[in-house]
Amino acid sequence: MSDDEPDEFESDELEEDEDGDEDEDGHPEPEVTIEISGLSLFTHIGVSAAEREVGQRLLVDIRLDVGECDATVTDRIEDTVDYAEVCDAVNLVAQQRTYRTLERLCAAVCDRLLERYDAHAVWVKAAKPEPPIALPVSEVSVEVWREA
Repeated sequence: MSDDEPDEFESDELEEDEDGDEDEDGHPEPEVTIEISGLSLFTHIGVSAAEREVGQRLLVDIRLDVGECDATVTDRIEDTVDYAEVCDAVNLVAQQRTYRTLERLCAAVCDRLLERYDAHAVWVKAAKPEPPIALPVSEVSVEVWREA
């Protein structure tokens, strides 16, 4: 290799700088994931009409991959996803209609969050801590994950 050609490391470093993947201090831009665990909701969900009529408590976990986030520098809520608003949006989806399956509820929540927020991907888990089944279980749950 001649002295005029950059070595492989220098070449990679130049590409990263041109892509803007580093801040002004030379640090890589952080990728941000927002997680909400154990959001407790009461909704009308279930396969049987009786189960939907009575309703039940669900525990919902949400993860939003938002990528680079200005709030890591600005420390402003306006520059990130407000997790209180996320909780309200999830609750609204769960209350707007009845669902037969956790799968459909999770998919509806994913769709709403992807529509409303600038996220690369959304992961939703909904669990029934007291499922109406004959055998004892601690919970049943479903996870749905979608990319934008």
